[in-house]
Amino acid sequence: MATYGLPYFLEDKTGKLTGSDFTDIHDRLRLTYRRTTDLSAPHTAYMIYNTSPNSTPGSYSSALIALAFGPNNDLGTVSFSSKVSIPMKKYLMKVSSVGRIRKFVASDGQEYFWSWRSQSNQEWTCTNVKGYLIAYYSLKTPGEPQYESSGCSLTVEEAFGHLAPEMLASLMIMRHIHEHNL
Repeated sequence: MATYGLPYFLEDKTGKLTGSDFTDIHDRLRLTYRRTTDLSAPHTAYMIYNTSPNSTPGSYSSALIALAFGPNNDLGTVSFSSKVSIPMKKYLMKVSSVGRIRKFVASDGQEYFWSWRSQSNQEWTCTNVKGYLIAYYSLKTPGEPQYESSGCSLTVEEAFGHLAPEMLASLMIMRHIHEHNL
């Protein structure tokens, strides 16, 4: 993939936990987060697909990452296309009992930390062990007009673009944890 010196600005089309498309404003990357279980099912499952125009043919038919939540919105498992399945509580572990900070180890073997409202204008912030900003999720700016998008966005630093699906998966788990007070 070409380097442009710009982060991936992934526009969150719906802003909802129930599914959305995340499209880079420069059209370098498109990720789709879709619910795959019936609304009446006692559990919920979501898949993350690479739907970029330059993605491998058929990549939309096989998920990169699957998130399965249990009954009553309990945390379930996160599964990767490599056939690895991990309980969400082990994948995204609490750092402390104070604050909303959790860490995970990405496919590059490095630890990353998601925190809630630790930076101004960022709902969720992801840093690495050295404290460098890797990704963040921002809400629509109050008063901003509504267009064809929710106004929310996930920004991933360009050097970590290969981890964008994992950033999205871990973010959606963090948002689920926050939404359901887990």
